[in-house]
Amino acid sequence: MRIIHTSDWHLGQHFFGKSRAAEHQAFMAWLLEQIEIYQVDALVIAGDIFDTGTPPSYARALYNQFIVQMQQSGCQLIILGGNHDSVSMLGESKELLACLNTQVIPGALSTPADHAFAITNRQGELGAIICGLPFLRPRELTQSQVGESAKDKQVKLGNAIAQYYQASFEQATQLKLQYQAATGKALPIIATGHLTTVGASTSESVRDIYIGSLDAFNANLFPPADYIALGHIHRSQKVAKTEHIRYSGSPIALSFDELSSDNQANKSVVLVQWQQDKPMQVSTLDIPMFQPMQMIKGNLTQIEEQVAQFADYSEITPSTLFANIWLSIEVTEQDYLSDLQSRIIALTQHKAVEVLQLKRARAKRKSVMQNQQNETLSELSVKEVFQRRLMQEQFDDEAFKQRIMTKFDQLHQDVELAQQTEHKS
Repeated sequence: MRIIHTSDWHLGQHFFGKSRAAEHQAFMAWLLEQIEIYQVDALVIAGDIFDTGTPPSYARALYNQFIVQMQQSGCQLIILGGNHDSVSMLGESKELLACLNTQVIPGALSTPADHAFAITNRQGELGAIICGLPFLRPRELTQSQVGESAKDKQVKLGNAIAQYYQASFEQATQLKLQYQAATGKALPIIATGHLTTVGASTSESVRDIYIGSLDAFNANLFPPADYIALGHIHRSQKVAKTEHIRYSGSPIALSFDELSSDNQANKSVVLVQWQQDKPMQVSTLDIPMFQPMQMIKGNLTQIEEQVAQFADYSEITPSTLFANIWLSIEVTEQDYLSDLQSRIIALTQHKAVEVLQLKRARAKRKSVMQNQQNETLSELSVKEVFQRRLMQEQFDDEAFKQRIMTKFDQLHQDVELAQQTEHKS
């Protein structure tokens, strides 16, 4: 029996105004190839199939197209709802997709026991018991009480999630014993989940899911399943230094900080396979980086040197789908550069790159502000005061920052003109 574990596709995501549809389509084609190469019996998507509860039509089309292609591959599909997914939207086609060898669990079911079920391999033989737990919303598990502190709510929700897992696992264990008595074969139990665990390494694109209630779930509270397939954290990683509890991570980089120091995304899916009376084998399959992305940083001279290494537009084949490199540029200049946006445009205009993020180094912003703490309002112009305030913010789009400055200048001029008119009268 072979299972591929993946999660956090975030279909429909827009990245600094850029659609990820082409990347997702390329990933799906690659994934179908792996399913064929390794003759995978089941694919588990552990939550956040979509980026929002109301995904655009093209994202739904990708979703439906993939399910049809999966059915043709002979591999069954198990989809768990995540915190970004709409329970009602995923659930509306649940019965229809069941006819396409697809099991959808959008949210908490009637009882924890309903989440436990058996799956078969390609030969139609029983292969594993699944504890299919999606993202569990606090309102599905607990009720707030008058006078409860934030800590009380965290403890209560953590215990409720642990109890829900345990109840589902107990049902899975009963199914396992029944099938073992009937066939003489021991089946592994595969649990799933969509939550943050203690010690997990997050990224900028991960949003808190238990705000004000539960910061992170203690991995020691998971039941003793043979493998636990987790979603929500976008970096691929093991949990609590174990081989059998893992986050698969997102298949594409959903933020620039998910890139490594050598500007690689290091994305993967997890291949879990086992044979009767043999230890379970867990390995990863590296996902190609379909859309080139890089982070560069330094002062303007250093940035210019790094940009010079990129290819010119004239050297790129027009038919290349992912020709342009998406850039995040972090400027370490200490002085305030009002023309930063135009300088970067001039450096990159003939290069096969697109600057999606332009920001000042956080440490430098703090240093500049600390050096200005002794300034008084009498020493600054109105415009300088406004510029100092803007420096406390981080803008993903420098052009947006410039538009704010332009609007401020216009407003300032209008106020000065009105004051001059009033003074003359």
